[in-house]
Formats: sequence, C-alpha cells, structure tokens
Amino acid sequence: MSWAALLGLLAALLLLLLLLTRRRTRRPGEPPLDRGRIPWLGHALEFGKDAASFLMRMKEKHGDIFTVLVGGRYVTVLLDPHSYDTVVWEPRTRLDFHTYAVFLMERIFDVQLPHYNPNDEKARMKPTLLHKDLQALTEAMYTNLRTVLLGDATEAGSGWHEMGLLDFSYSFMLRAGYLTLYGVETLPHTHQSQAQDRVHSADIFQTFRQLDLLLPKLARGSLSAGDKDRVCKVKGRLWQLLSPARLATRAHRSSWLESYLRHLDEMGVSEEMQARALVLQLWATQGNMGPAAFWLLLFLLKHPDALAAVRSELELVLGQVEQPVSQMTSLPQKVLDSMPVLDSALSESLRLTAAPFITREVVMDMAVPMADGREFTLRCGDRLLLFPFLSPQKDPEIYTDPEVFKYNRFLNPDGSEKKDFYKDGKRLKNYSMPWGAGHNQCLGRSYAVNSIKQFVFLVLMHFDLELSSPEVEIPEFDFSSVQPLMSPSEAFFMPLDPVLADEMVRKVCRELLAKVFFHNEKNMLLLPSSLGGVM
Repeated sequence: MSWAALLGLLAALLLLLLLLTRRRTRRPGEPPLDRGRIPWLGHALEFGKDAASFLMRMKEKHGDIFTVLVGGRYVTVLLDPHSYDTVVWEPRTRLDFHTYAVFLMERIFDVQLPHYNPNDEKARMKPTLLHKDLQALTEAMYTNLRTVLLGDATEAGSGWHEMGLLDFSYSFMLRAGYLTLYGVETLPHTHQSQAQDRVHSADIFQTFRQLDLLLPKLARGSLSAGDKDRVCKVKGRLWQLLSPARLATRAHRSSWLESYLRHLDEMGVSEEMQARALVLQLWATQGNMGPAAFWLLLFLLKHPDALAAVRSELELVLGQVEQPVSQMTSLPQKVLDSMPVLDSALSESLRLTAAPFITREVVMDMAVPMADGREFTLRCGDRLLLFPFLSPQKDPEIYTDPEVFKYNRFLNPDGSEKKDFYKDGKRLKNYSMPWGAGHNQCLGRSYAVNSIKQFVFLVLMHFDLELSSPEVEIPEFDFSSVQPLMSPSEAFFMPLDPVLADEMVRKVCRELLAKVFFHNEKNMLLLPSSLGGVM
C-alpha cells in the first residue's frame, strides 16, 4: 500500500471517528456533556492516567453530575452522595450491573455460567452469611487464624523477623479464609492435620498470589506473551486445587460452599466450569480482606496513639472475658461487638483506602431526580458511574482533614459509634461506602469485619510489631493505569477493588517493612522468613 493510500485510509478513519462521536450533542434535561478534544478517545487518556484527579477536575468544572466520553463510551458520573440512593436502589430493568459483571467474569476468570442470574445467586447465598451460619463462619475463622498464624510461628526459632507487611496480612487472612469456606483436612483437629492445613493453605495462597499480581494487566488486556503463559499455568493449577472432586474430601466445609455447589449443580454447570467459578469466588471472598487488614495494621503502626488506644480496648475486653488469651478457642460475637475503638479505626482505614467504582448500564432512557430537586435524563446505552472515594469519603465538607487518619473519627465523645455526618447542611445517609450500597451491598460484610477484627486481635495479643523504617511516609495513592472495574461487593462479597488495592499496596510495600516478634509464655518464637517476601 502506498503512503498516499495509507494516509487516505487514516484520514477516512479519523473522519469516521469524528462523525461517530462529534454528532452527539447535549439534549435538554441531560447532564453537562464533555467530549474532550480527541475523537472517540475523548478523555480516555486523562481518565487512565489518574481517574481521581480527572473526576475532581470535571466536578469543579461541571458540578456533581456530568457526562464524559471515554474510549467510545459515554459515562455519566454522579458525585453527590445525597443522591446515591436514587441510583443504587433502581431495578435492573432501568440500571443493570449484570451485563458488565458477566463480561468481567468471562474476561478475567474464564467463567461462563448458563442462565446466570446474580439476583438468584445472592438470594441463595445470603442465608449462609447471616445468623447461625455467620456465627459458625466466625468461629471457624478464629480457629483457622490460630492454626496458620500461631502454628507457623511456633514451628520457627526465636528472634525478630523482617517481612513485607502485606505478605504478612494477606497470607494469613487468605489462608485462614480458604480453610474456613472450603474446608480443612480432617476433624477433629490434630497436630498433624493442622500442619497439613498450613502446608496446603500456603500452596493455595502462593498460587493464587501469582494470578493476583497479574490481574491489573489481565483486566486492562495488556498481558505480554510471557504473562499470558504464566496466567494460563496458574489458572490451570488453581482449577486443579479447587476442583469439586478435591474439595469433596475436605472436612467442615462451610454452608456457603455447600449451597454454592448445589446452585451450580442445579444450573447444570460442568465440573470444569465449577472449578473456575470456585477460583472466582476465592478472589471475590478473600481478595480484599488481606489488603484491608494490611491497611489497618499499617495505619495503627504509623499512629502510636491509635495503636495504644486499640491495645487498651483489647486488654479491657480480655479482662471482661476472664480467660487467658492462649486458652481462648473463639471470640464470641458479643466480644467482637464490644470494640468501638477498633471499629472506628477500621472504618477510618476503609474510608481512606476503599475505592470501588460503582457502575450501572443504562438500559432505558430515564430520569434521575437529584436530592436538591433537579432532575437529569440518562440516555439508554450509556454507563453510570459513582465514585464514593471522592465524595463522601474524601470530601472536606464532610470530614475535617480528609487525608488524615484519625482513629476516633467515627466515635462520639461518649465512646459510641458516630453516624451523624453532614453535607450542605443535611445529614448524610451514605457517609462512607466501602461495602457498596443498595441492591448490591456486600452480603458478607459482617463476616469480613469479624475476620479482620479477629486477625488484628490475635496479632496484637501475640506479637510485637514495628515498622523497619518508621520515618518513611505512606505514599499518596496512585490511580494511574487503573481502569474502572467492578467492585467485588457489586457482585460478590468484599468492599475494595482488588486490582486498584493491589496497585496501591505494592507501591507502599516496596518501602514499608515490618519486624515481628511472637509472644509465648515460655518461649519467644518468631515467624519463619519464608512467609515474608518483600514486594
């Protein structure tokens, strides 16, 4: 092809893109429209470079609701927390998450479920995460945390160990969570079976983590040839480890797993596809608890006053239990519910780090009433996006010094939970949204909160921790190269977007290491160095 013909083809393509995107104009009643300067791409480059900063600039320019062109898609962004309820409770016939969820399930995890209906799945799974089943999960999680956390430490020698704080948190949380949901080696527990659980769960974590680290590239479609080979091998290994045939031999499987497997069987899903779905669920249920626990420990270690307050509360709770911590086989729910300081510290940590993009596909032309009385029309085929990380969670009108960690921000002067936060002089219903909201609010939030609190309890009661370089500041969160993926809470359990969380976590972990020392009444034992890889 000659240069003239090539230039002509490019010019024709450019003209086509220009016609496809420039012909759209703002209709009466629609939000402000900002197409950007580049045909078809629109604001894709700015959005991909730093989504948070870009959306803040658009908010300052257009207000709390606006439509932008991003890579050929028109996205309406809503940033008024008073108006979020209007969106999150809309039925699927108007605002749908299903299509986008299925796309991501297939693209990232190779999962294709016949006649998949997220509402049916949630209705089936919800009872397994409440009441007696929640109590059983919480008790099993405590037992399994003790198995992996204290068991690994007991097998090592004495002294301090330096390790990546993320590996420390993520490894133990995921391993214990896997044993809790997917089952243990055998019951009753023996020293031998617990040792096998530690080895097996470590294999699960190390294999899963290889995939986890490649998820950002996989989600963006930017895997190299070598990365694609690694992803295929790791997925294949995980499908073997989590195959229904292998899981059938495990003891004390959760009611959640039993119910989910029955659900898959009733849909006629093959065993091969069931294994893929179980890997997806491992990510959905466990992919955020470790990073969330990491951020909480990091903020506590960086703020001695917060750490002292949490330790004092835990010691007070132990005094009420009147049982040595070494003899405690469970943390009763009433004890977990008696930790307002730890609850506030966790809420503050999530406020600063939980950054899900809540997305909906606009299925039909529809009007969205704003809390201030205005009304805007959304166009069928567009996408609607909420980003609570900007507002309410980082809104200076709602939170004084919103970038600063304040462990008692969610406490009233009398020590009770603070729920009264205001914007524009009106009390907010949604003042922090780490668990999503509306129809797709996280089903497993109580299990997640209990698990994180149990982990922090065991760590602070059995270990001494300190940062190896306490003078190193926590870097600002970097949203570059992160696309607006679904939050797992939108379809599954957890609050954060693991892809986004991992991008931020790895930047911190390169500089922030922790030294850990294990307490024992007779011996001072430490964690094995094999658990502490530096990111």
